[in-house]
Amino acid sequence: MSQRAIDAMLPYFRDKFFNPSAPYQPAVEIRRDYQLAKSRIAQAIGARGDEIIITAGATESINLALNSFDGHIVTTAIEHHAVLSVAKARNHTLVPVDSRGRVSVEAVAAAITDETTIVSVGLANSEIGTIQPLREIAEIVGRERARRQQVSSKTPIFFHTDASQGAGQLDLSVARLGVDMMTVNASKVYGPKQVGLLWTAPPVKLRPVIVGGGQELGLRSGTENVAGVMGFEAALTEAVSHRKSTVENLTLLRNKLERLLIDAFPDAILSGHRRHRLASHLHISFAGLDAERLVFALETRGVYVATGSACAANKGTRSHVLTAIGLSDAEADGSLRLSLSGDLDEPAIDRAAEIIIDEVRREYERLETL
Repeated sequence: MSQRAIDAMLPYFRDKFFNPSAPYQPAVEIRRDYQLAKSRIAQAIGARGDEIIITAGATESINLALNSFDGHIVTTAIEHHAVLSVAKARNHTLVPVDSRGRVSVEAVAAAITDETTIVSVGLANSEIGTIQPLREIAEIVGRERARRQQVSSKTPIFFHTDASQGAGQLDLSVARLGVDMMTVNASKVYGPKQVGLLWTAPPVKLRPVIVGGGQELGLRSGTENVAGVMGFEAALTEAVSHRKSTVENLTLLRNKLERLLIDAFPDAILSGHRRHRLASHLHISFAGLDAERLVFALETRGVYVATGSACAANKGTRSHVLTAIGLSDAEADGSLRLSLSGDLDEPAIDRAAEIIIDEVRREYERLETL
């Protein structure tokens, strides 16, 4: 976590450890602090405090959004497992993406039926970093909503996005994105884990998946995570205020790392859109190598990388994202996701590249001797 987030949270673990729903004065003050933090979080995405629901992370937020409506779901083949798991339990259409991981607006439009109630497309992919054309998709959904109104259809249609991966690097203004619901995760902006939000436009009527005391406008019962929200607000505010400089620095470092690796291994495959890509992400495949062996070898030398999303890695399965963009099994199995954090500098990138190049060469040499 950022130091600013930690500092914001600490008082609410100690002196201010009151239940914000209690009636006595110290608790009332905590309630005021909590609501103010929610308002500032909402302000960072161009919304109002009473339009956001605080959840225990992006997965719960996604479940709350998608399970609030029956009917057909349209989503893409490269979404987070939380989105895909909800969609696959219902009538759904998975729209394919191209080899760069970008979805076609026309394909999304073609997938919408009269029974479609939710279109869910992530702002940016967590593995390859590709950024999706949300504004254009929002226009498609808006036209379909207008058509239904003209024919007096009572079937609603809403556009949801999981913007977690893009937070801190992309504009999260809900008005400019054109979405009806948005998920954001605190840990992606160096805030605490197990804290997130769901924003909904006023016409959206949710139904709770967690019931009890009626907190969060009756949509997410349970004693409020005051410290978590304080950390979320501090981290998100900091990320938004430094977004431009963060992206510039990450782009510089990412491009340098990419250049060093490709110069060393010209046959390596880069995945993700070349122009519409998160500055923090570099996805590279060394066909024929075992990426899991590379992960462990690099770990021993202080370089921590991933083979895909944490969800897929934990299950020991091949990434559905890499399959969807058309990588062969050999290419997918030799893939590394290199994600850069905001506290890196050029010497760190040089050292990381040196170690990665060394270990990849060792692996190729080992295979030649078999």
